[in-house]
This record gives sequence, structure tokens and C-alpha cells, in this order.
Amino acid sequence: MNRRKFLQTGAAGLALSSLARYGAAITAAETPKRVGLIGSGWYGKCDLLRLIQVEPVEVVSLCDVDKNMLAGAAEIVASRQKSKKKPRTYGDYRKLLAEKDLDIVLIATPDHWHALPMIAAVEGGADVYVQKPISIDVAEGRAMVAAARKHKRVVQVGLQRRSTPHLIEARDRIIREGKLGKIGLVEMYCYYHMRTRDNPPDTAPPEHLDYEMWTGPAPLRPYNRLVHPGGWRAFMEYSNGIVGDMCVHMYDMVRWLLGLGWPKRIASTGGILINKESKANTTDTQTCTFEHDDLKAVWTHRAWGESPDKEYPWGATIYGDKGTLKLSTMKYDFTPWGGGKAMHGEPLYEYEKYPEDQTEPRLEKQCASAIRWHMQDLLKCMATRGKPVADIEEGHVSTASCILANIALELGRTLQLDPKTGEVLGDDEANRLLARPYRQPWKHPGV
Repeated sequence: MNRRKFLQTGAAGLALSSLARYGAAITAAETPKRVGLIGSGWYGKCDLLRLIQVEPVEVVSLCDVDKNMLAGAAEIVASRQKSKKKPRTYGDYRKLLAEKDLDIVLIATPDHWHALPMIAAVEGGADVYVQKPISIDVAEGRAMVAAARKHKRVVQVGLQRRSTPHLIEARDRIIREGKLGKIGLVEMYCYYHMRTRDNPPDTAPPEHLDYEMWTGPAPLRPYNRLVHPGGWRAFMEYSNGIVGDMCVHMYDMVRWLLGLGWPKRIASTGGILINKESKANTTDTQTCTFEHDDLKAVWTHRAWGESPDKEYPWGATIYGDKGTLKLSTMKYDFTPWGGGKAMHGEPLYEYEKYPEDQTEPRLEKQCASAIRWHMQDLLKCMATRGKPVADIEEGHVSTASCILANIALELGRTLQLDPKTGEVLGDDEANRLLARPYRQPWKHPGV
């Protein structure tokens, strides 16, 4: 079987299994699943529009604290969903959830706003698709897992490398067939210049933005145009830096590919070494080591200088004693040692079926099929009540490990973990950092 047929067969098999075994297809006599989106910015729309492509859902509710962004999203959704109806709009997620009429809630807010809406959504009886990283601190993540289990809800995390067609191919045709041999080291990396270098003055927030609600439980900083929309990732008040944004994808991918659970030890070094003038307070340089028995997974990001490999500026390299496998969202390359056949794979583009992918603003086209497969997996598990491929607990392990790497950097020492629970062993100071204070009147769900 050639790789194109492999990918097409995989997509067809996934769709057929959803339709035939689980009855996920919607007939004219059935009621479409009702969907709400909390956080209608760039990636919220990317996720929601992919769901609309694979299931005839009815998007009934949108929420955002930015009135302009919310109005634009409502227009786009009305133009893309089958009913052509414009969703209800809200500035407060609690009012959206109070309607209690949603089957699926998508959460694509800034990271500091993931935990409370997700917990409220499952308490209200909805299944959830929540973006990565799942939480801003470890205690939030634990509370999110507990809530999903208590209310028996399906929660898929937006770690869609687990549903990326060419990475599934690499897993099945290279890793599972033993072509790498014994694996001892994984290098993960990001060399994008993604950390802002700007230092504009603070100003009053724009009238269309409810900045008080946008800040929510996070510390209240003076408003700065760097923060919204999208620039909040440069601030530790709202994110976990490049480690929480980019490492979590690659580390989760590696854990999935190699069947890894919690790391036993986590260490990290780095800081703001070059771009000291910017308002950004996230690291521009950082290395994190996640130790798993005989395997070490090492992350490096550097938001300055050149990438060592221009073909792989963001990705992972798995080293085995029989070969090397490089993986990214754009492709994979396998190089065997001592002879053998090299292998190469690329993303699955589905323009014939979804021509709108070619013109949708800001869509990462190489990721579109991965998001669709991820949504199909969520829908399948909603029918079976099983755990999705990026279940909330898997998202918690990957997210918390990245947060713990930042804590290791802050404390300047290696953290020893209980590999069954992820708890820090023998370090009271580290454990006190697992839950950060919430701003009043918001209440932390994990303390």
C-alpha cells in the first residue's frame, strides 16, 4: 500500500467506523448536536469550522469578551453552518452555559481561562473540546480531570498531533514495525522567533473589549496592545510561555508515539538571555529534560538566531540504534542506519472534499485534516462514552509536565516525580507552586 492510499484508507476507515459502528451520522429525522464556542478568536474558529465540516451540528452559542471578534465570528458561522442561522452571542461564558442546551462546548480562550469554563461545562452535562495546554497550573489540571470523571463527560484536548494523518502513518509504519530499534533519546525543539520584541506603552483598553473579564482570575496588568488579540502568550500571567505553547504539542506527540506516561524527573535551564528590552516576560531560551527510565526527552527553544535544521524549525527527532525519525506538522523523515530504505511523509490535504480550506483566513492548512480527525474521534467517543485519543487525563500529564519544567527553572533544581501521579516528591516549595493564587472574586477549583 502506498502512503497516499494509506492515508486515504485511514480517513475512510475512521469515518466508516464512526458511521457504521457508532451511529454518528445524522439523518434527516435526527436532531443535530448543539454546539457552543467559548473564545471566538483565531483558533476557536479554526476548531469550530472543522467540526462543522465533519458533522452537521447546529452552532447555537458563541462567547467572547471582545464584541468585535464575537460579531465577526457569528457572521462566519452563519455563513458556514447548514441552517445559516446566526448563533446567540454572549460576553460571559456563565450566561452561555446557563442555557443548559448544549451537547458540545468548545473552549479556545487564553490559557488562564481554560479550567473554569471546562469544569462548568461538564457540570452542565456537555462534552468538551478544550484547547491545550489544559491549565495554567497543575492543580487546575487535576480539578479538570476530576470533574470530567465525576460527571462522566467526554473531554478531548486540542493536542491534535495524536490525530495527524502523516504522524499516524509514521507511528504505524516505522515505530510499531521496530525500524528505529531501541530508542534512547528524543530531541524536541522550536526555533521560531515567536516571542515579541516590542515594548509599547500601556493604554486604556479598547471599548469593545471587556478587559476585566478578559483578565478573570489572572493577575491584573495594565492593558497593553501586545496582549490582545493573541499576544497574551508572551506573558506568564496568561500562559506557560513557549514551553506551554509549543513544547506541550511535541512532548505530547512523543508520549503518544512511544507510549510514555509521567516522567520521573524534570529539569530545566534558561531564561531571558537576549531579548531583555521587550515587555514579554516569558523565556527566549530554555532547555527542559523529561526523564523516562532509559529514555530522555529533551526540549529546546530559542526565539533568536538560526535553526540548526531549516527543514525542521519546530518538531521532534527520535533516535534509535537502527535509525532516526524526524517529525513535524509539515512532514516526517526516517533515515535507517547501515543501509535500508529511507521514508518520507507529508500532510494529508483534502481540498477536493473541503475546498474552503484553501481560502479560509489564517488556517494552518497542514493541520486542517488533523483537527477534523480529532473532531471525528470526539464524536465517536461521545457515541460510545469512551476516552478520546487526547483524553483530558493525557492532556493533564503533558500540560503539567511542561508547567513543572517551568517550576524547575524557577527553583533552579531537578524535580523528582511520582511517575504514577505526577506529584513532586520531597519538595514542599515546589508543591506550593502547583496552584497559583486566583484574583478575587474568582475561586480556584483545585484548592
